[in-house]
Amino acid sequence: MRTLVISDIHGCYEEFNALLHTANYIPEQDKLILLGDYVDRGPNSKEVLNQIIQLHQDYGVVTLRGNHDQLFLEAMLLQEDDRWLKNGGYQTVESYMGPSYFEDHYFNKNAYAEAKAYIMEHYPHHLEFLQALPYYYETDTHLFVHAGINPFYADFREQPKDDFIWIRDLFHDQPTSLDKPVVFGHTPTVHLHESPGVWFQKDKIGIDGACAYGKQLNCLEIAEDGTYKTYAVYKGTKLPAST
Repeated sequence: MRTLVISDIHGCYEEFNALLHTANYIPEQDKLILLGDYVDRGPNSKEVLNQIIQLHQDYGVVTLRGNHDQLFLEAMLLQEDDRWLKNGGYQTVESYMGPSYFEDHYFNKNAYAEAKAYIMEHYPHHLEFLQALPYYYETDTHLFVHAGINPFYADFREQPKDDFIWIRDLFHDQPTSLDKPVVFGHTPTVHLHESPGVWFQKDKIGIDGACAYGKQLNCLEIAEDGTYKTYAVYKGTKLPAST
Protein backbone atom coordinates (compact mmCIF):
# COMPACT_ATOMS: atom_id res chain seq x y z
CA MET A 1 0.00 0.00 0.00
CA ARG A 2 1.37 3.39 -0.92
CA THR A 3 0.87 6.46 1.25
CA LEU A 4 -0.15 9.85 -0.14
CA VAL A 5 0.35 12.97 1.98
CA ILE A 6 -1.21 16.40 1.34
CA SER A 7 -1.19 19.52 3.50
CA ASP A 8 -2.60 23.05 3.57
CA ILE A 9 -5.56 22.62 1.23
CA HIS A 10 -6.94 25.94 2.52
CA GLY A 11 -10.31 25.75 0.83
CA CYS A 12 -8.79 24.91 -2.57
CA TYR A 13 -11.40 22.26 -3.33
CA GLU A 14 -10.91 22.14 -7.10
CA GLU A 15 -7.14 21.82 -6.80
CA PHE A 16 -7.45 19.15 -4.10
CA ASN A 17 -9.56 16.95 -6.34
CA ALA A 18 -7.35 17.63 -9.34
CA LEU A 19 -4.35 16.56 -7.25
CA LEU A 20 -6.03 13.34 -6.13
CA HIS A 21 -6.74 12.64 -9.80
CA THR A 22 -3.16 13.45 -10.83
CA ALA A 23 -1.81 11.08 -8.16
CA ASN A 24 -4.32 8.42 -9.28
CA TYR A 25 -5.65 8.14 -5.74
CA ILE A 26 -7.63 4.94 -5.19
CA PRO A 27 -9.20 5.14 -1.72
CA GLU A 28 -9.68 1.38 -1.44
CA GLN A 29 -5.97 0.80 -2.10
CA ASP A 30 -4.05 3.90 -0.94
CA LYS A 31 -3.50 5.42 2.48
CA LEU A 32 -4.21 9.16 2.44
CA ILE A 33 -2.83 11.41 5.18
CA LEU A 34 -3.91 15.06 5.39
CA LEU A 35 -1.79 17.38 7.54
CA GLY A 36 -4.34 20.06 8.39
CA ASP A 37 -5.34 23.59 7.38
CA TYR A 38 -8.42 22.59 5.45
CA VAL A 39 -10.02 26.03 5.77
CA ASP A 40 -9.33 29.76 5.24
CA ARG A 41 -7.91 31.81 2.36
CA GLY A 42 -9.28 29.62 -0.46
CA PRO A 43 -12.89 29.86 -1.72
CA ASN A 44 -14.37 26.47 -0.78
CA SER A 45 -13.62 25.59 2.84
CA LYS A 46 -17.09 24.17 3.45
CA GLU A 47 -16.80 21.85 0.46
CA VAL A 48 -13.33 20.70 1.52
CA LEU A 49 -14.59 19.84 4.99
CA ASN A 50 -17.58 17.97 3.58
CA GLN A 51 -15.27 15.88 1.42
CA ILE A 52 -12.59 15.05 3.95
CA ILE A 53 -15.16 14.17 6.60
CA GLN A 54 -16.67 11.70 4.13
CA LEU A 55 -13.24 10.33 3.21
CA HIS A 56 -12.41 9.92 6.89
CA GLN A 57 -15.66 8.08 7.57
CA ASP A 58 -15.62 5.88 4.48
CA TYR A 59 -11.94 5.05 4.07
CA GLY A 60 -10.20 5.90 7.33
CA VAL A 61 -8.29 8.81 5.80
CA VAL A 62 -5.95 10.30 8.42
CA THR A 63 -6.88 13.91 9.14
CA LEU A 64 -4.63 16.01 11.38
CA ARG A 65 -5.17 19.40 12.99
CA GLY A 66 -3.71 22.60 11.56
CA ASN A 67 -3.47 26.07 13.05
CA HIS A 68 -6.20 27.45 10.76
CA ASP A 69 -8.54 24.65 11.75
CA GLN A 70 -7.89 25.65 15.35
CA LEU A 71 -8.45 29.35 14.56
CA PHE A 72 -11.77 28.51 12.91
CA LEU A 73 -12.87 26.54 15.96
CA GLU A 74 -11.90 29.32 18.34
CA ALA A 75 -13.65 31.90 16.17
CA MET A 76 -16.86 29.91 16.21
CA LEU A 77 -16.79 29.07 19.90
CA LEU A 78 -14.92 31.94 21.54
CA GLN A 79 -13.93 35.06 19.61
CA GLU A 80 -16.16 38.00 18.79
CA ASP A 81 -13.69 40.09 16.81
CA ASP A 82 -12.07 40.02 13.38
CA ARG A 83 -8.70 38.44 14.18
CA TRP A 84 -9.56 35.18 12.46
CA LEU A 85 -11.34 36.92 9.60
CA LYS A 86 -8.19 38.89 8.77
CA ASN A 87 -6.25 35.62 8.51
CA GLY A 88 -8.36 34.04 5.80
CA GLY A 89 -11.59 33.66 7.72
CA TYR A 90 -13.61 35.92 5.44
CA GLN A 91 -13.32 33.35 2.67
CA THR A 92 -14.34 30.56 5.03
CA VAL A 93 -17.46 32.40 6.17
CA GLU A 94 -18.41 33.16 2.58
CA SER A 95 -18.10 29.48 1.66
CA TYR A 96 -20.95 28.90 4.11
CA MET A 97 -22.93 32.13 3.69
CA GLY A 98 -22.39 32.97 0.03
CA PRO A 99 -19.95 35.21 -1.88
CA SER A 100 -19.64 38.86 -0.82
CA TYR A 101 -21.34 38.16 2.51
CA PHE A 102 -18.94 40.68 4.00
CA GLU A 103 -18.94 43.58 1.53
CA ASP A 104 -15.32 44.37 0.66
CA HIS A 105 -14.36 42.17 3.63
CA TYR A 106 -15.47 44.91 6.00
CA PHE A 107 -16.00 43.62 9.52
CA ASN A 108 -19.61 43.77 10.62
CA LYS A 109 -20.17 42.42 14.11
CA ASN A 110 -23.84 41.63 13.52
CA ALA A 111 -23.11 39.81 10.28
CA TYR A 112 -20.34 37.88 12.01
CA ALA A 113 -22.68 36.84 14.83
CA GLU A 114 -25.30 35.77 12.28
CA ALA A 115 -22.74 33.70 10.37
CA LYS A 116 -21.50 32.01 13.54
CA ALA A 117 -25.04 31.13 14.57
CA TYR A 118 -25.80 29.74 11.11
CA ILE A 119 -22.67 27.59 10.97
CA MET A 120 -23.16 26.25 14.48
CA GLU A 121 -26.79 25.41 13.76
CA HIS A 122 -26.39 23.86 10.31
CA TYR A 123 -22.84 22.47 10.41
CA PRO A 124 -22.22 21.31 13.98
CA HIS A 125 -20.66 18.14 12.53
CA HIS A 126 -17.93 20.28 10.95
CA LEU A 127 -17.01 21.76 14.31
CA GLU A 128 -17.22 18.40 16.06
CA PHE A 129 -14.93 16.91 13.43
CA LEU A 130 -12.37 19.69 13.86
CA GLN A 131 -12.50 19.42 17.65
CA ALA A 132 -11.58 15.73 17.44
CA LEU A 133 -8.61 16.14 15.09
CA PRO A 134 -5.33 14.70 16.45
CA TYR A 135 -2.09 16.69 16.46
CA TYR A 136 0.16 14.04 14.93
CA TYR A 137 0.21 10.61 13.33
CA GLU A 138 3.14 8.22 13.66
CA THR A 139 4.14 5.11 11.72
CA ASP A 140 7.21 2.90 11.95
CA THR A 141 8.92 4.99 9.28
CA HIS A 142 7.59 8.57 9.53
CA LEU A 143 6.05 11.15 11.83
CA PHE A 144 3.31 13.28 10.29
CA VAL A 145 2.37 16.65 11.76
CA HIS A 146 1.05 20.00 10.59
CA ALA A 147 3.88 22.36 11.56
CA GLY A 148 6.69 20.37 13.18
CA ILE A 149 8.11 19.34 16.53
CA ASN A 150 10.09 21.21 19.16
CA PRO A 151 13.71 19.96 19.19
CA PHE A 152 14.13 20.92 22.85
CA TYR A 153 11.78 18.14 23.97
CA ALA A 154 13.32 14.67 24.17
CA ASP A 155 9.84 13.25 23.67
CA PHE A 156 7.87 15.26 21.13
CA ARG A 157 4.64 14.03 22.69
CA GLU A 158 5.37 16.20 25.73
CA GLN A 159 5.73 19.47 23.80
CA PRO A 160 2.99 22.14 24.01
CA LYS A 161 0.14 21.39 21.65
CA ASP A 162 0.57 24.75 19.96
CA ASP A 163 4.00 23.64 18.71
CA PHE A 164 2.39 20.92 16.61
CA ILE A 165 0.41 23.51 14.65
CA TRP A 166 2.45 26.74 14.91
CA ILE A 167 6.20 26.03 15.15
CA ARG A 168 8.44 27.22 12.33
CA ASP A 169 12.14 28.23 12.43
CA LEU A 170 13.03 26.41 15.63
CA PHE A 171 11.98 23.17 13.97
CA HIS A 172 13.34 23.97 10.52
CA ASP A 173 16.78 25.04 11.73
CA GLN A 174 17.49 22.31 14.29
CA PRO A 175 17.96 18.56 13.75
CA THR A 176 15.36 16.32 15.33
CA SER A 177 16.24 13.49 17.70
CA LEU A 178 13.96 11.04 15.90
CA ASP A 179 15.11 8.05 13.89
CA LYS A 180 12.54 8.80 11.18
CA PRO A 181 11.71 11.82 8.99
CA VAL A 182 9.04 14.33 10.04
CA VAL A 183 6.62 15.14 7.22
CA PHE A 184 5.04 18.57 7.73
CA GLY A 185 3.22 21.48 6.10
CA HIS A 186 2.37 24.93 7.53
CA THR A 187 5.41 26.79 6.20
CA PRO A 188 5.35 27.26 2.41
CA THR A 189 8.36 25.50 0.97
CA VAL A 190 9.14 28.55 -1.13
CA HIS A 191 10.43 30.03 2.15
CA LEU A 192 12.62 26.98 2.76
CA HIS A 193 14.31 26.46 -0.60
CA GLU A 194 12.91 29.15 -2.92
CA SER A 195 10.67 26.64 -4.71
CA PRO A 196 7.04 25.61 -4.08
CA GLY A 197 8.05 21.98 -4.60
CA VAL A 198 8.54 19.47 -1.79
CA TRP A 199 11.53 20.25 0.47
CA PHE A 200 13.58 17.15 1.30
CA GLN A 201 16.01 17.07 4.21
CA LYS A 202 17.55 14.09 6.01
CA ASP A 203 15.24 14.37 9.01
CA LYS A 204 12.29 16.38 7.68
CA ILE A 205 10.16 16.82 4.56
CA GLY A 206 8.11 19.98 3.95
CA ILE A 207 5.19 19.76 1.54
CA ASP A 208 3.21 23.03 1.74
CA GLY A 209 3.24 24.38 -1.82
CA ALA A 210 1.36 27.59 -0.93
CA CYS A 211 -1.63 26.88 -3.16
CA ALA A 212 -3.71 29.45 -1.28
CA TYR A 213 -1.08 32.05 -2.19
CA GLY A 214 -1.23 31.28 -5.90
CA LYS A 215 1.48 28.61 -6.10
CA GLN A 216 0.70 24.87 -6.07
CA LEU A 217 -0.73 22.00 -4.05
CA ASN A 218 1.73 19.17 -3.45
CA CYS A 219 1.32 15.47 -2.79
CA LEU A 220 4.09 13.30 -1.38
CA GLU A 221 3.92 9.62 -2.29
CA ILE A 222 5.67 7.14 -0.02
CA ALA A 223 5.95 3.72 -1.63
CA GLU A 224 6.02 0.48 0.33
CA ASP A 225 9.78 0.28 -0.22
CA GLY A 226 10.24 3.76 1.27
CA THR A 227 10.97 5.59 -1.97
CA TYR A 228 9.41 8.99 -2.62
CA LYS A 229 7.59 10.52 -5.54
CA THR A 230 5.88 13.89 -5.76
CA TYR A 231 2.85 15.25 -7.58
CA ALA A 232 1.64 18.82 -7.86
CA VAL A 233 -1.11 20.90 -9.43
CA TYR A 234 -0.96 24.65 -9.92
CA LYS A 235 -3.43 27.07 -8.39
CA GLY A 236 -6.53 27.17 -10.59
CA THR A 237 -6.23 23.58 -11.82
CA LYS A 238 -9.51 21.70 -12.11
CA LEU A 239 -10.43 18.11 -12.85
CA PRO A 240 -10.54 17.21 -16.55
CA ALA A 241 -14.03 17.76 -17.97
CA SER A 242 -14.47 14.06 -18.72
CA THR A 243 -13.73 12.99 -15.12
